[in-house]
Amino acid sequence: MLNHLSSAICLPLDAASATLVGRVWLNDVGPVLVCIKPDGVYDLSSAAVTMSDLLELDDPAAAVRQHAGTRLGDTEAILKNSSQDERNPALPWFLAPCDLQAIKASGVTFISSMLERVIEEQARGDASRADSVRQAVVAVIGDNLSSIKPGSSESAKLKEALLAQGAWSQYLEVGIGPDAEIFTKAQPMSAVGVGAEVGIHPGSHWNNPEPEIVLAVNSRGQVQGAALGNDVNLRDFEGRSALLLGKAKDNNASCAIGPFIRLFDAHFSLDSVRACDLAMQVTAANGFCMQGSSSMSKISRDPLELVEHAFGPNHQYPDGFMLFLGTMFAPTQDRHGPGQGFTHELGDVVTVSTATLGCLVNRVNAS
Repeated sequence: MLNHLSSAICLPLDAASATLVGRVWLNDVGPVLVCIKPDGVYDLSSAAVTMSDLLELDDPAAAVRQHAGTRLGDTEAILKNSSQDERNPALPWFLAPCDLQAIKASGVTFISSMLERVIEEQARGDASRADSVRQAVVAVIGDNLSSIKPGSSESAKLKEALLAQGAWSQYLEVGIGPDAEIFTKAQPMSAVGVGAEVGIHPGSHWNNPEPEIVLAVNSRGQVQGAALGNDVNLRDFEGRSALLLGKAKDNNASCAIGPFIRLFDAHFSLDSVRACDLAMQVTAANGFCMQGSSSMSKISRDPLELVEHAFGPNHQYPDGFMLFLGTMFAPTQDRHGPGQGFTHELGDVVTVSTATLGCLVNRVNAS
């Protein structure tokens, strides 16, 4: 994993003009809010004590640019020391960039992943049945619903037609129905950062990474920036019953966010998020490699619409919230035999990257 933890890989391509903020752990001090630049990591604690506080400012990016904090160390060195299995605890390392915020997630926001959720449901969490179920599901509902706008009259007509065929699903309900799926991904303070190990529940035998954009939203519902995320997912648990979503999603170290939050400014905006193409790679010591991608241009609900579903008069977050936007990536590559699809093995190294947000790197372990 150390080979991935470098400034050249983890920082955005335009890092010199990016406003990057995060948190580091300092020995004998604890978590410290920082600004990350190519030449070093700088203390922001006199500008704001927590990331939640920073995002409450009217213009967080301007506040960061105007602040001259103490240099805590070299960016490259702190990235290297963030590797959980190579860490010197006496030196700084990066934590997840969020702190007090609730950690929420949007589900079924891409058509391709929506179909995979339907397949999980029909297969009852059994990976060996996924291929045959996939063929049967596509034969009934097709594999291209991208022209259907969620909550539209067209989606209502499709629902009526599928109900008549006995083919409606709870995943289709949130995928193309009027209400988005918003759930609690993990507890505040529980996300892990770049270089940390992510956890797979030891009882799971069908699971996968989910590369996503994560919005940083303050208590007023204002989106102040974005980060990368890995919404670690247990396909067998959720496939057996949607009521197991909490067990499928919220386990020790099952949520990775980072490497930093990039604040909105003149060089990066919500339109930049809408244009992101995410790359995802899983590599193993035996040479196995799986690659995938997720394009924000293919999301079925606009990011601001998802924020509106998560936040409002009935859902308030005094410390703000981080919102995973969902993924179109749902791996079907066989790893352990024909028709078995993909599942993690301990030791896998997962990277999630995009040009404007850098690269989030984590190793897989049991939770």
